[in-house]
Amino acid sequence: MKAEELRDKNDSELKEQIGDLQKELVQERGQIEVGGFADNPGQIKEMKKTIARIKTVLNERNN
Repeated sequence: MKAEELRDKNDSELKEQIGDLQKELVQERGQIEVGGFADNPGQIKEMKKTIARIKTVLNERNN
C-alpha cells in the first residue's frame, strides 16, 4: 500500500490496519518457526514495509 493511500485514511483506520498487519506477521513468523514455510516469502517483507509506512504517516500527523 502506498503512502498516498494511507494519508487518505483517518487515524483510527490506520491504527486498526496496523494491528491487523501485526497479527498477520506474528502468524506468518509462527508458521515458519514451527517448521513450515511461508506461502509467499515476499509477503512478510511487504507487511513490514506497510507497517513502517503507517507509523510514518501517524508520526507526521502528530507533529
